Amino acid sequence: MPGVRVVGTTIACESTVEADIESGIDGALNDIIAALTKPLTQEEKSPQVKTEKAPRIAFKGTYQDVNQFFYRKGWGDGLPIVPPTEAAVAEMMTGTDLPANHMVAKLIPRGGKATVEKIAVNAVMAGALPTHMPLILAAVDALADPATRFDTFEVSTGSWAPFFLINGPIRNEIHINSSSGALSPGNIANSAIGRAVGLIVKNIGGARKGVEDMGTLGNPGKYSLVLGENEEESPWDPYHVGKGYKKEDNTLTVFFPNRYTMTVPPETNAEGLAKSLARMRPGALSALIVIPDHAKIFKSESWTKQQVKDFVIKQSSSPTAGGIMGSNARRGRGLQNEDFMLVVAGGPGVWQGLLQSAGGFKNSFVTRKINLPKNWDKLVAKYKNLVPNYVRY
Repeated sequence: MPGVRVVGTTIACESTVEADIESGIDGALNDIIAALTKPLTQEEKSPQVKTEKAPRIAFKGTYQDVNQFFYRKGWGDGLPIVPPTEAAVAEMMTGTDLPANHMVAKLIPRGGKATVEKIAVNAVMAGALPTHMPLILAAVDALADPATRFDTFEVSTGSWAPFFLINGPIRNEIHINSSSGALSPGNIANSAIGRAVGLIVKNIGGARKGVEDMGTLGNPGKYSLVLGENEEESPWDPYHVGKGYKKEDNTLTVFFPNRYTMTVPPETNAEGLAKSLARMRPGALSALIVIPDHAKIFKSESWTKQQVKDFVIKQSSSPTAGGIMGSNARRGRGLQNEDFMLVVAGGPGVWQGLLQSAGGFKNSFVTRKINLPKNWDKLVAKYKNLVPNYVRY
């Protein structure tokens, strides 16, 4: 394809200052006309694509040498990586029955082919285990669903980060933290699964910071936002059951928030807790995180999950409500059931949480069933004792 000519302007991104916009257009207009009318050069008419077969082994050296080589190549994420040796990648691929060359998805912005082997390479780099591979594969497949609006969020200036909710028995089988500090570092599954997806998006999809990923401020959630629902401590059906799955099914659900808020409710009766959730102003697409202690209070006063959602929706219906909720109401569209999920997670305490995506993108939650390999029980047994054992003072 012929090359594309690019003309820069002095207009600040998303400027609303009319004088600056007019001045920028005036200053660029002659260059725009020239770019549109000047005959193409031979190179522009028929650009030569450089094709070079990549070597199977990229580098040999010490652990430090490998890390510095990968970092200079732009293949890392700022933290040390695990070298993806042939043996380590082969072990990672025991976590799936799919062949190495099976393409799970094409990822934007460059349409990179996310094959099983390439996914396994990045999973090794992230420090993941073979038992994490089924979830990582499901995550990559989910990102390719247009309903996530991954095509916008991964390269936007808005700095969205993928959030993955895990449901089903697999949470306990691979030690996903659903309780205290579930969104904090410290658990391999929570940390490595999200980190692996970030490396896959960068190295296979081609979304590099400041090149294609144009997040103005960035988002620490891009390192990892993985949460297991605390199904054992919840008095309600878990999220995936409400979506039509069986309780014994394993699922992964994704959406893209760019805001995380925690608050303490001023009252701890059911209505007070619900009012506090509403005041957090969920809108667009959101996950309201209710701790088990609060969910049990709702249950003790006979509030169902749907009643809690209905209360939050009603509180958001007033045109005088602030934030995204109020703007939705003023446009004639109040908060809807499909706009937010209610998830029970976390440990003892009093805090409520909100993960929220800015609105206007017609995105939705996307859920995928997690497919396990035939050797799943053996894999689980192999890694079941890989858990932190803290010294008690």
